[in-house]
Amino acid sequence: MSTSRNATLEAWMAENGYSSNSLADAVNSAVGDLTGKVGGLDGSSVRDWKAGRVRWPKSATRVALEKVTGCSATDLGFLPRGRAPSPAAPAPPPEDPVERRRFLAAGTALAAATVTPSSGFSSRRIGTSDVDRLQARFTEIIASDHRHGGRLGIEQKSLALAGEALALQNSGSASQRVRAYVYACAAAFRSSAMWAAIDGRRFEEAMVHMREAQALAELSADPAIKFRIWSHAGTLYRHMGRPMEAMAANDVARSLSITRRDPLFASLGLARQAAIHGVAGNATAARRSFAQAQEAMDRADPRANRPVWMVSFYDQAELDSLALTGYLALGDYETAEAHAHRCLAALRPHMQRSRAIATTRLACAQLGQEDVGPAVATAMSVSRNAGAHHPRVARMLRSFHTRIRAMAPNSPTTRMWNQYAHATWKDSV
Repeated sequence: MSTSRNATLEAWMAENGYSSNSLADAVNSAVGDLTGKVGGLDGSSVRDWKAGRVRWPKSATRVALEKVTGCSATDLGFLPRGRAPSPAAPAPPPEDPVERRRFLAAGTALAAATVTPSSGFSSRRIGTSDVDRLQARFTEIIASDHRHGGRLGIEQKSLALAGEALALQNSGSASQRVRAYVYACAAAFRSSAMWAAIDGRRFEEAMVHMREAQALAELSADPAIKFRIWSHAGTLYRHMGRPMEAMAANDVARSLSITRRDPLFASLGLARQAAIHGVAGNATAARRSFAQAQEAMDRADPRANRPVWMVSFYDQAELDSLALTGYLALGDYETAEAHAHRCLAALRPHMQRSRAIATTRLACAQLGQEDVGPAVATAMSVSRNAGAHHPRVARMLRSFHTRIRAMAPNSPTTRMWNQYAHATWKDSV
């Protein structure tokens, strides 16, 4: 039987920086999350997919692949059994960055207009069950972010779900309260697209998502989602090296009424403010804000009802992670290292992306103290998948690579690191 190559899958892998081996490893891990037993794929399995020799993976593998990529199996070029491929289907053209920007700039209205009837909505009464369904999908997005972070697939899926939420608004009648909830869901999805773009260092796209999310949040009148979006805006500007704008955006988040009602929101706002002070080089203000963030967290009621995005990530480990960020930026490497160890000891198991980032920052803090051996051991403990594919982790490790070669170019430890780095980054191309 003749086979045709799966050009769609090949294009997705090329765009997202996956080799056959690294995609197999990521899917195996996702199979383990789903079934409790790690999958048994290897590079040859993925090469069979690309060559068209396997046109429809087994069910558990297929679901795991969809979780890793954020795309459906059919969108990745696979064909359900019994369906014949088009006789002359051309390979999709490479994505034009200009067209992608136009698509993003078109905003959620375009996404809503293009939702197909398969979304399951029809003219009817919109109720809380619809909101519950959207919130369940939002929980899935949050879980994907904690596992992988920064993936283009997460950004695209969040954008599509924001469109579904807005399509729901136009599908029937609803109470004012339900409509506000649906707008809040749309804002939440768009803010997750924004966060994925920030984490993936796609700052231009993040700015577009930010503006759309802010408009949707105003329609929802939900102070929690407004806080999330403005707090993310502060983080976006911080990563862009614009601390004054970062501080202004974070101040908007901190001025919202929810920070006065719930000390945990106040704590997050203060901790992010402290990280911004670190980037700005203001050590006194950073230390003061971190102390205030800790005091607010200590006052917070752990039993309070909070949004899933807040409950799933902000705790003592995240506060220490932000302290690590701030003190590392200040060049206070000893204090940064102390917060790194506290963060890593307290991180919850599902925070895989956060663990990779904190471990990389710990290596940088150790190197800043000229502890070359421990620094290399720490850097080599970062998962190879994160080191090769997470933009923030990869960028920090490449900076680490440059610094250690300048600091100790001829040491056996540096040679060991060079071999490790070559193997890690070679696998990513």
